[in-house]
Amino acid sequence: MLKKNILVILSFLLINMHETAYSVEQPGQKLQAFLKASKSLTADFKQVLINESGNPYQTSYGIFYLQRPGKFRWDYQKPFQQQIVSTLGKVWFYDTDLDQVTVKKLDESVGSTPALLLSGNISIEDNFTMQDQGIDGDLTWIKLLPKNKDSSFKYILIGLDKNNLAGMELSDNFGQLTRIYFSNLILNPTIKPNIFEFQAPKGADVFSD
Repeated sequence: MLKKNILVILSFLLINMHETAYSVEQPGQKLQAFLKASKSLTADFKQVLINESGNPYQTSYGIFYLQRPGKFRWDYQKPFQQQIVSTLGKVWFYDTDLDQVTVKKLDESVGSTPALLLSGNISIEDNFTMQDQGIDGDLTWIKLLPKNKDSSFKYILIGLDKNNLAGMELSDNFGQLTRIYFSNLILNPTIKPNIFEFQAPKGADVFSD
């Protein structure tokens, strides 16, 4: 479930970076402006998983790389090491502790509703009801509610610090929240191509769908 939640978030970013900006009267104008301006980004992240009782039960840290079209890398560094790498329509999950690699097609790995986001021809307004959540602290929050009743998640909440991505929250239908906080974000950096290349370590078990 964790992997699916992460891919929902990244799929949203990858596909909607090219959307045109909203007018000032519409909610999510800052979000749309950020997505329109973003062709690549890097950031440190802190990820917190919260159970259905509202209690955090796992916190992890790492580095996040994103480049459109269709490329991302999610490097978990502590308290465990794991890599999620996407390019050429596939996603590689590498668990260091298990020495195990799982390869999936991107659309199959994120479920039916996220797959719509990956098509590249469907806009935010076709898939989500957007709600301006106002300002909390220093962040402007926008809530995205999926229009598809069969979606595997309830909502995506996105926080912007001025015009930059600062935080995200995803609530799934199993009562789990995934919260991600971004720091040291760099917009439109030059990212070396090998960042998005993955080769299974020698001796690792590889499973492919």
